Amino acid sequence: MIKEYRTIEEVAGPLMLVRKVDGVKYDELGEIELPSGEVRRCRVLEVNGSSVLVQLFESSAGLNLANSRVRFSGHGIRLSVSKDMLGRVFSGMGEPIDGGARILPEATPDINGTPINPAARNYPSEFIQTGVSTIDGLNTLVRGQKLPIFSGSGLPHANLAAQIARQATVRAADGEESAPFAVVFAAIGITFEEADFFVSDFRKTGAIDRTVMFINLASDPAIERISTPRMALTAAEYLAFECGMHVLVIMTDITNYAEALREVSAARKEVPGRRGYPGYLYTDLATMYERAGRKVTSEGSITMIPILTMPEDDKTHPIPDLTGYITEGQIILSREMYRKNYMPPVDVLPSLSRLKDKGIGKGKTREDHSGTMNQLFSSYARGREAKELMVVLGEAALTPTDRLYAKFADEFEARYINQGFYENRTIEQTLDLGWELLHILPRSEMKRIKPAILDKYWPEEA
Repeated sequence: MIKEYRTIEEVAGPLMLVRKVDGVKYDELGEIELPSGEVRRCRVLEVNGSSVLVQLFESSAGLNLANSRVRFSGHGIRLSVSKDMLGRVFSGMGEPIDGGARILPEATPDINGTPINPAARNYPSEFIQTGVSTIDGLNTLVRGQKLPIFSGSGLPHANLAAQIARQATVRAADGEESAPFAVVFAAIGITFEEADFFVSDFRKTGAIDRTVMFINLASDPAIERISTPRMALTAAEYLAFECGMHVLVIMTDITNYAEALREVSAARKEVPGRRGYPGYLYTDLATMYERAGRKVTSEGSITMIPILTMPEDDKTHPIPDLTGYITEGQIILSREMYRKNYMPPVDVLPSLSRLKDKGIGKGKTREDHSGTMNQLFSSYARGREAKELMVVLGEAALTPTDRLYAKFADEFEARYINQGFYENRTIEQTLDLGWELLHILPRSEMKRIKPAILDKYWPEEA
């Protein structure tokens, strides 16, 4: 039997203290009924004996302490899941906002799922094609991996997120497209204009048909912002581990999530950690990130691309710093590339995918992938050094080989990095472009490619 309480003692901003309650648990969902009949939702943040501290999902304005009633549901926040979610747009709390009917649930799991047991994990080893050369060719995404994108304020990470969501696909060992594949897209604390861009872009390109979208606006309550990524992961877990699909989860922007977490922590008067963020920020992020992966008992997989903006472009800020510890690499966006109008503006040299070697090679991408990747990295790094020397000493001070490396760096940025947000390159096109650019250099400089591979793929006119 559900009990109702009229023992609201205090309201402070989004927090409310209720006394003399019985059997209420942490994270439990509750409802507050106002004298007018209006119902507002809340969640239990803290239990202390017979007193509970709850956080409101809506505003506390107009809340009458004496005449309002509180009741608790006996369970946490749940999401109604079904394969019918594909092609639909939901709010950050899982409510349909696309004008369609409610989902008829096949299950209603709690959104606070658990990370995958390490003993039950299957090692990521299959290639995911994003259609973006700087990712596919140099920082390959592997099925079951967590590969964040570190951006800066004003950089077009939203466009890159939409591009990956549109273009991403998994491939079988024979190089053909493998199905089924789905995308779960969570937009956290974005503006109305960004939300309109994502929804209209996905509908215009047809990507919406294989996508489940969760949209949380900047004007929505902070508590909803905390729930949105967990809603997305719960939907992904159902599609991956119950329906056997390969799911790519894209979240933007994790910085907004962490800011909401800090806001709630400050309202609870918790002792702040680094830069005011709660001391449990690492644990909280890990409980989300570690829900991605592959299970030995399931054909499906969850691959995650969290996107975050680094405050003041600082990689040592707590959010990117802790994210880097938990995940397997990072793609970093560059203001220098952005100023040159090279899109997407990926900074190749500091970017890294720690699992890239596991998802490339014969039967996965192509036998020449590893060698060309290493050679492109090496040649671009040397070309950048040559260009820096050119600025200091002048072009005449460079050797003929160094001038070729400087030319290679310019061509690499203009043609390999710069591809635009609507060009979808296959891995074969990316690898062929890499060989074409390496042809700028003498064959004698190809020191990171095996001779047998070099003989097979080096252009005949070389």
